[in-house]
Amino acid sequence: MNETMICAVGNVATQPVFRELASGPSARFRLAVTARYWDRDKSVWTDGHTNFFTVWANRQLATNASSSLAVGDPVVVQGRLKVRTDVREGQSWTSADIDAVAIGHDLARGTAAFRRVGRAEAAAPPQPEPNWEAPAPEPAAPATAQRPEPAAVA
Repeated sequence: MNETMICAVGNVATQPVFRELASGPSARFRLAVTARYWDRDKSVWTDGHTNFFTVWANRQLATNASSSLAVGDPVVVQGRLKVRTDVREGQSWTSADIDAVAIGHDLARGTAAFRRVGRAEAAAPPQPEPNWEAPAPEPAAPATAQRPEPAAVA
């Protein structure tokens, strides 16, 4: 199947709207993607044209997006581009939608704390994270023989 997959980096422009449909959860929000360029004459970065996309998420992605995203959040959206044209009240309208496959916060512009959802906690206690800064300690030599007791002097 030939589909146009895109990756758009921008900001959440509207609060996600969540709906529980017969086919499962669905959410949508508007994404603002603004081109930036270096203005050589003024020696500053300048905002270019802003494109707006309606992002659609389904199933678990919809649930997670609606509870994780807020207006102004920098995000990266990957999905299928759908360009639609229709006529409303005698005028032609064109819209660009993204049927999202993945949505995430843009970590180049901030931090995020990831939390898994919908999984039962494992019975085993969580293992501590390894300390990547320090080398792992050398394993102790195996004790193969015990030291003999000193002989009593008579």
